[in-house]
Amino acid sequence: MKKLWMGLAFLLWMPFHIYGQSKQERKEIKKEINILLDNWHKFAANSDFDNYFSLMGKEAVFVGTDSSEVWSKKEFMKYAKEPFKNKKGWKFIPLSRNIYMGKNPDYVWFDELLDTQMGKCRGSGVAVNENGEWLIMHYVLSLTVPNDKLKMVKRIISY
Repeated sequence: MKKLWMGLAFLLWMPFHIYGQSKQERKEIKKEINILLDNWHKFAANSDFDNYFSLMGKEAVFVGTDSSEVWSKKEFMKYAKEPFKNKKGWKFIPLSRNIYMGKNPDYVWFDELLDTQMGKCRGSGVAVNENGEWLIMHYVLSLTVPNDKLKMVKRIISY
């Protein structure tokens, strides 16, 4: 009888283990990602270099708005050193955010609409849970262009 109950318990547990997290677990992961991104933006606004970069994985990549800006974490740190030292970090205020996840609870992807000194921007990226800590592994910052202004912007930036 004990084997029957253990077998039944395993069969009931297995689909949740294989097919993803419960609604509560997904809700908790989304909360953690919101905290991660909010803190990351807060540290940038406060020019807090060490805390800002501590939220990025060792192999992280930051893609900026210029086509030449595809930086490893080390390269991005080099770029950010001067503005952060001079207390001129960037202020990105999230206006909206979407967080997505698949079956593996250690990977999430997201997008956010931001109010920045450049106007409205879109940030998107991937975060990974490494040893119980969420880290940003890939972040892409892009300018948003209203569709009715696209032709004009295209003429301005054509190269």
